[in-house]
Amino acid sequence: MAGKTIIAFDLYGTLLSTESVAEELAKQYGEDTAKSLAANWRRYQLEYTWRLNSMGTYRSFEAVTRASLHHALAEFELESTAQGESSLMESYNRLQVFPEVPEALDVIEKDQSIDACIFSNGTLSMIQASVQSFSQSVFKKILTVEDVQVFKPDQRTYRHLLEQYGKEGQPADVWLVSSNPFDVVGAVAAGLRAAWVDRAGKGWVDGLGDAIGDNIKPTLVAKGVDEAVKAIVAENSSSSKRDHK
Repeated sequence: MAGKTIIAFDLYGTLLSTESVAEELAKQYGEDTAKSLAANWRRYQLEYTWRLNSMGTYRSFEAVTRASLHHALAEFELESTAQGESSLMESYNRLQVFPEVPEALDVIEKDQSIDACIFSNGTLSMIQASVQSFSQSVFKKILTVEDVQVFKPDQRTYRHLLEQYGKEGQPADVWLVSSNPFDVVGAVAAGLRAAWVDRAGKGWVDGLGDAIGDNIKPTLVAKGVDEAVKAIVAENSSSSKRDHK
């Protein structure tokens, strides 16, 4: 395929570790509770986005993140002060970068054939605050679902991504890199290609693609974001050579 290799990166759970918020949680609630509390916070954050989609209602990802924190704390029978809650919300904009991400960003920065963007459920202000913590120069665009007022994996979010690159009729020209199976299934169902980041190394077990019945699964599986980027570049290079034969 001629032209730039377009790669859209999911942010939360893919470039940034949502589990790293446990550090701030530990300061307020202790080490023993922090990891489980962080996991529940993330669980309800995602669940709320899907429930809102099903209800045909939209609230900002910041509002969803705050509400899911309240849910997680209540489930653990914990309370938070206004200052404590503010610190936790601020910590969500300072999540740690996964260790292999800097190498992936270095590859992108040196390879002029890649046009990279962030494609996230987060609000623009949340994304900008988070990206400043590691790198912003390699991402040509920051795309958020705020513009379409729905969350992934609603198909309108992927159409929005394609529209930003003028690829409405050529979805396979755009790659998604995500560690979230729901995001991968949504992207592939929309016609995009997708690299799933399988850090746990357990392989693809998500069954929704089979239920849909169209063999919806990742285009490729990688152990990390760096491996995904290199595999995408290699795949597109091979495709380009085949097209020119």
